[in-house]
Amino acid sequence: ERAEVANSDLSTPWVVDHYENPRNVGSLDRNAKNVGTGLVGAPACGDVMKLQVEVDENGKIVDARFKTFGCGSAIASSSLATEWVKGKTVDEALKIRNTDIAKELCLPPVKLHCSSK
Repeated sequence: ERAEVANSDLSTPWVVDHYENPRNVGSLDRNAKNVGTGLVGAPACGDVMKLQVEVDENGKIVDARFKTFGCGSAIASSSLATEWVKGKTVDEALKIRNTDIAKELCLPPVKLHCSSK
């Protein structure tokens, strides 16, 4: 069951959509040779995100999953990030910046740290 979220966390329709209907939530097989797992956090607010990507033999990301414990903006940012990385190479995915995600979701400056996972 989803925890109550402060209204300030759900600042735009895009954040609300990704929070209420998060894409790619879950886990991939962490023991698979073509799955990479990362764990990051934002000490500013206690958000924690696990991101996993599955890469094919050509170096393209074919699947991405996340689990985020944090505010609505952090969950929305994680959801959008997994959508954006699919179909990209790892190098292309690494070029995505938190500011790009924040801009797409129209996050206010005070929530920029939520997109920096």
